[in-house]
Amino acid sequence: MHVFVTGGTGQTGPAIIRELLAAGHTISALARSDRATGTLEGLGAVAVPGSLEDLDALASAAHAADGVVHMAYGGDYADPEGMIRREVNAITAMGTALEGSQKPFVVTSGTLVLPHGRTASEDGEPDRAGPAAARLAGEDACLAFAERGVCAVVLRLAPTVHGPRDHGFIPMLIATAREKGVSAYVGDGANRWPAVHRDDAAQLYRLAVEGAPAGSILHAVAENVRFVDIATTIAERLGVRTTSVTPEQASTHFVSPFMGLLYGADAPASSNRTQGLLGWTPTHNGLLDDLANGDYLR
Repeated sequence: MHVFVTGGTGQTGPAIIRELLAAGHTISALARSDRATGTLEGLGAVAVPGSLEDLDALASAAHAADGVVHMAYGGDYADPEGMIRREVNAITAMGTALEGSQKPFVVTSGTLVLPHGRTASEDGEPDRAGPAAARLAGEDACLAFAERGVCAVVLRLAPTVHGPRDHGFIPMLIATAREKGVSAYVGDGANRWPAVHRDDAAQLYRLAVEGAPAGSILHAVAENVRFVDIATTIAERLGVRTTSVTPEQASTHFVSPFMGLLYGADAPASSNRTQGLLGWTPTHNGLLDDLANGDYLR
């Protein structure tokens, strides 16, 4: 199968490309720069010049492929409406090119779109007023194509996809602990944080491309970790103490009020349905093990 990938040079994209190539698939991938082209070619993919604003290029690449994995997301976070519009336009361009083909179209979202305070399953109703609600427009745009002859699938990543050279939420937390001299958690720290190893997530993308039914919602979640345990592991490795902050203090202690809100969120998610549907079983190191023994704190 020939798979077109967006976001192939991001944090998780290279692992997905390697996983697909190892399974015998061929890859083309969107490249915004010469540097991205070099990275993709080094992985063994064919670079497709363009960006998420190049709708004709996206449609052409999707039409030429046997399936699509859409990972790319971003833009100006000060303009959320612009980011949503960009995401929906890109998904619509690729989905329209796949219409009637029954080809797989796997679009990335995140488990933080779900209601907090309880373990959320794949069939749970998302929180359309929550802090990650901006991702839901992309989910809706993707799943609409399941009624238009596309094997459209939403894959929600845990907020922490951990592994070497991570540059996501956990490194931001470590940077704050280094700067402030304390490793903080919010309240009693019992809030749960979903996590998955990058290579386990990559395997799930491959399984989704190869066999997920149209209209599926999948969760790439291997575990739910108490935030106090994350903070304690960071403290032990840095040689600093842990401290509790209130939700009000969290808004200024961490890098932004938004991150203070997320670090205090109790947002566990289940992947039981995903594992049963596709036979996906996470096998790689857990988050705390990666924190203690990986490259996070070197």
